[in-house]
Amino acid sequence: MSDGYVQVKPAKKERIYLKVSKGALIPADSYAESQLRAKGYKIGDVVAASITKLRSAGFNRLVHRIGQLVVSNIEAFAGLDAHTAIKRLQIEGRIACDEIGIMIPDYGMVVQVIPRSLSFDTMDEAEYQEAARAICRIIAQRYWKTLTPEQIELMAESFVEEK
Repeated sequence: MSDGYVQVKPAKKERIYLKVSKGALIPADSYAESQLRAKGYKIGDVVAASITKLRSAGFNRLVHRIGQLVVSNIEAFAGLDAHTAIKRLQIEGRIACDEIGIMIPDYGMVVQVIPRSLSFDTMDEAEYQEAARAICRIIAQRYWKTLTPEQIELMAESFVEEK
């Protein structure tokens, strides 16, 4: 950014995948085991954790397909890739976004809208499903008024991009 303003992204926290076992959480795979060893954790150590359930792998591609669908069928998104189309829809609908207020001297407050990542690793299933539904709602309200959000979601689920 210009005028001495700098946007700083927070560091991404490392995540170690664990599997629920009877009365315990255990490493999900050998890579998770090696991550725990590298941190020096030993049996009996007490650690703090923030736990989220990972998303369904089958549902994970829905938002990307929504992006492909709008790029292929809505003129306002022609020329964009699916990722850029989704980010634009997130900003337009303030869906899964952070808003940062920046005071600019001699101008006033400017609000910057920053869409959050919808990646598998950064958002749990409930948040992702709500974001997908909200994106379908904004498409139906602004761009594809002849369809319901549910119809758009169904189309996206069955959409296969032609190459």
